[in-house]
Amino acid sequence: MSQALNALTELLSLTKIGPLHFVGQCENLGLRQVFGGQVIAQAISAAQQTTLADRLIHSCHSYFLRPGDSALPIHYDVEILRDGRSLSARRIVASQNEQLIFTMTASFHSNEPGFSHQTDMPQAPAPLSLATEQELVRQLSPTAINARFVNAFSAERALEIRPVQPYNPLKGHVSAGERQLWLKANGQLDEHSFIHSALLGYAADLNFLPVALQPHGKGFLEEDMQVATVDHSMWFHRPINMNDWLLYDIESPSAQNSRGFVRGAFYDSQGTLIASTAQEGVIRQRLDRD
Repeated sequence: MSQALNALTELLSLTKIGPLHFVGQCENLGLRQVFGGQVIAQAISAAQQTTLADRLIHSCHSYFLRPGDSALPIHYDVEILRDGRSLSARRIVASQNEQLIFTMTASFHSNEPGFSHQTDMPQAPAPLSLATEQELVRQLSPTAINARFVNAFSAERALEIRPVQPYNPLKGHVSAGERQLWLKANGQLDEHSFIHSALLGYAADLNFLPVALQPHGKGFLEEDMQVATVDHSMWFHRPINMNDWLLYDIESPSAQNSRGFVRGAFYDSQGTLIASTAQEGVIRQRLDRD
């Protein structure tokens, strides 16, 4: 396991300080605000640790209420809403400095036989034929305002990411609201750990909302842009193996009223649909800069 992956899995495991109370630290990604995928992943981890081992997450619905401060720990409180014969429901709230920053409702389900179908996996180049995100980021010329971000994303990463369509967050260009990327854990994880679900929650927020900016030729790190997630939902259809390459297929069908909407699907290397996700967030061009 790489040092970066080991650090992230420790971050997502959380410190348990009560039966339903957990504390997590924040990852340094060169941003003052907490990365939304980290909060989603830690909330999944907190809730999973309060359920039976044979019940894995199958859906979660999140709202980001305030920006998180990456310099402070985050407290996660879990409420048990229901434990049925095969389904469990949890509510998770995250806070910093006694202020609520995030809420999630999550549902967990034990395995049951039943009907099964899925959409076909879209075509994409093989992952090893593509440059890594690290290599692409190293080619950027950062300004002072985003140098820490570029440095963090060009260093060793917990997830190996290989974009099908290279994208410059510092300077956008007009393109269709579509993006594909391959990703996997940068190292070997225990195949039976719930951390796979948490890591997929983390990965789902990578390269996601910025796709809504592509038809408008804007990068999410351009100095006049404000980009912030409002809500995020995920559905986990089938077992997850982050040791395998996963294709993240993303599209943005709509942007309106300073909000962008994106949706995506994860497929494994055999073409199996693993999970689906959707997100809406603020995409606002600030016009009051000097």
